[in-house]
Amino acid sequence: KSHVHSTLHICWGAQAGLYYHYGIPKYSLDQKLFGVFPHTALKKQSPLFRGFDDVFYVPHSRYTENRAEDILARPELELLAVSEQAGVFAVKSQDNRRFFITGHPEYDPDTLANEYFRDVNKGLDIQVPANYFPDDDPKQPPLVRWRSAAQLFYTNWLNYYVYQTTPYDIRDI
Repeated sequence: KSHVHSTLHICWGAQAGLYYHYGIPKYSLDQKLFGVFPHTALKKQSPLFRGFDDVFYVPHSRYTENRAEDILARPELELLAVSEQAGVFAVKSQDNRRFFITGHPEYDPDTLANEYFRDVNKGLDIQVPANYFPDDDPKQPPLVRWRSAAQLFYTNWLNYYVYQTTPYDIRDI
C-alpha cells in the first residue's frame, strides 16, 4: 500500500485482492470455467485497452468468480472488460493503483493443454477447454488467439499505469 505505485492482481490474486481491499466476495461455479473466451472492453477509452480489437480473447481456468453487480456497487472500482461466457475480466480502482484480472493473458500456448492432460491422466472428470483445440479435438495443437492482446495488455499497463505515473520519490506514493 505504501511502496508500490500500481499493482496487477491476476486470477486468484484478483479475487483475493478484491476481497481484501473492497470486500468483494467470490462465488463458486457449478463447473470449472476452462478455455479461451471472447471479451469486450466496456471502457474502450481506457489506456489499458488502447489498440485492442473490439473482441479479444483470454484464457481462463477457475472454479470461482466475482460478479459484476458487486463491483458496480463500489464507486471506488471501475469495471473495464467482461466476457459473456467468463464474466468479469478487468477491474481497476478509481485511483489507477490496483488492477484485477480474472483470466490468464500470460498463459503459454500449451498451458491449458498441460492442465487438461494432467487432469485426464489423474482420472478427473474434466471438460475439454472451450475454444482452445480446433474442433474441440485434444489431438490437435491448440489455437492461440490471445497472444497479441496479452502483449498489448501488459505493455499498456506498464506504460500508462507504471512508467508514466510512478513518482520519482517513493515518499510521494
